[in-house]
Amino acid sequence: MNQDGGARATGTLYGVGLGPGDPELMTLKAHRLISSARVVAYPAPDTGESFARSIAADAIPAGAREIPIVVPMRVERFPARAVYDRAAEEIAGELSAGRDVVVLCEGDPFFYGSFMYLYERLVDRFPAEIVPGVTSLTACAARLGRPLTARNDVLTVIPGPLADEEIAARIEAAGAVAIMKVGRHLSRLKSLIARLGLLDHAGYVERATLAAEAVAPLGEVDTASAPYFSMILIYKGDEAWMLPPRSSS
Repeated sequence: MNQDGGARATGTLYGVGLGPGDPELMTLKAHRLISSARVVAYPAPDTGESFARSIAADAIPAGAREIPIVVPMRVERFPARAVYDRAAEEIAGELSAGRDVVVLCEGDPFFYGSFMYLYERLVDRFPAEIVPGVTSLTACAARLGRPLTARNDVLTVIPGPLADEEIAARIEAAGAVAIMKVGRHLSRLKSLIARLGLLDHAGYVERATLAAEAVAPLGEVDTASAPYFSMILIYKGDEAWMLPPRSSS
């Protein structure tokens, strides 16, 4: 409350989806908010460039304050809660001062997005708006040149690190499957899909919409691991587009 008893104006927290990587896949609303932002926050690794920032780089105003949210990239579990606690309080300081904060989010903020951890810490204290973005799921389907699912088929999204038994059960129950977070699990996942008799139904995409993009039938992928930004799509139904296309890169 201010001294006159009225409510003190605060800034708005914006979770802005950037899409899968191609800056032209940002929505008009995302571009507008970023290009007019006074404060911009984004996830960043402890070494190297922030992917989220690189997507939006040309839209970020020269005078904007930037808040990198540094989460170390580790195979083992990292105490990320402390990172988001600190970032939320830094962002809260800007919001309390009446400044809007635009948080850059790869893909869509609420589809496996780290923004949700800031949102849960701040939404009860400040107004918030989510700007959805093109997901890696739809981007990979577009680059593979094959629809995700059709009619009454059930689409299931599976994280690659799950155990083989759970993945197999979920694949068996689905009509179409997207396996995300493939990375170092590629060889294991490919072997599992082969055992299920679905290798000819599976397509592989890495770094969708980026210059280093690769697209291939999963059976033709001969590396043991994949980049973090990679996905396997499987279609088990009867549509004519069930087979993946020829390799491209």
